[in-house]
Amino acid sequence: RLTSNSTEEAVSKIMNRLTGAYSCVVMTATKLIAFRDPMGFRPLCLGKTEDGAYVVASESCALETIGAHFIRDIRPGEILTISISGIKSDTSHCVEKPCGLCVFEYIYFARPDSVIEGASVQHARMKAGEFLAKESPVDADIVIGVPDSGLDAALGYSKASGIPYGVGFIKNKYIGRSFIQPSQDMREDAVRIKLNVIRENIKDKRVIMIDDSIVRGTTCARIVSLLREAGAKEVHMRVSSPPFKFPCYFGTDVDSRDHLIACKYNTVEEIAQVIGADSLAYLSVEATHHLAENTGMGFCDGCFTGKYPVEVPKEQPKDKFETKLNQFSAYYQVLD
Repeated sequence: RLTSNSTEEAVSKIMNRLTGAYSCVVMTATKLIAFRDPMGFRPLCLGKTEDGAYVVASESCALETIGAHFIRDIRPGEILTISISGIKSDTSHCVEKPCGLCVFEYIYFARPDSVIEGASVQHARMKAGEFLAKESPVDADIVIGVPDSGLDAALGYSKASGIPYGVGFIKNKYIGRSFIQPSQDMREDAVRIKLNVIRENIKDKRVIMIDDSIVRGTTCARIVSLLREAGAKEVHMRVSSPPFKFPCYFGTDVDSRDHLIACKYNTVEEIAQVIGADSLAYLSVEATHHLAENTGMGFCDGCFTGKYPVEVPKEQPKDKFETKLNQFSAYYQVLD
């Protein structure tokens, strides 16, 4: 039980007990309080509307949609209180160099028009593609990206390699995320409905396909199959992140090691064979740390390396992903 003289004091006390990722906004009748974990796992930023109202959002792109302008990122460990008296900042929980910013924010999570800790997400993804082209070159006729987070990386790969960039897929914007479907067959069907191949751009060509990640491998295998059906002569897959080999404890639904394709097979060549690609290459862990330089922060790459900036549970519940799928399935059945 906590006894405090103010909401800010209560937040400060609870932060002494919390470990892990959190970016929070608490509202009272007279105050808005925003606070972020000391490692800075997830982004949080402050903006201001034209009429002088302060707003807080997880990404800077959200500010623009309501006509607000970006002021600054809320510091890891900072407690920011906004009231009629103005803005008050408590930095007593801030550490000298936060080291937990999730690098996957730049690779996948954040919208490309966001800026996190002073670094453009779109530029970071293009850098990922450029690094991929240097680390894993291959002769081809066209570079395409898997919508949406693979598109900027594909542009970067094309720029660095000199291989023409093209549009390989059109995304059906009326279809939701395929991962929430309750069965594998339904997830594969959703991929087919969600992505249409532009056959004229693919037929008889050697294709480099860029995507942000491979988790289980079933979805990307289906996408490779779509390119084969469209007449691709070769399909070379390049991934703008390293292999997922470890679970995430900080808000990402990276499954237990039992279901991760990079843990099931010993070599990248084996994974390429499973997904049906002529070749496969991942971005190096080292390169991910150069995607967004000059942020003043270190990155969490625990899902790639197994090294986390804070202590994590010794055991991870298995089939966490299936449990969520079952919950979604039950939810949809209730709606029906």
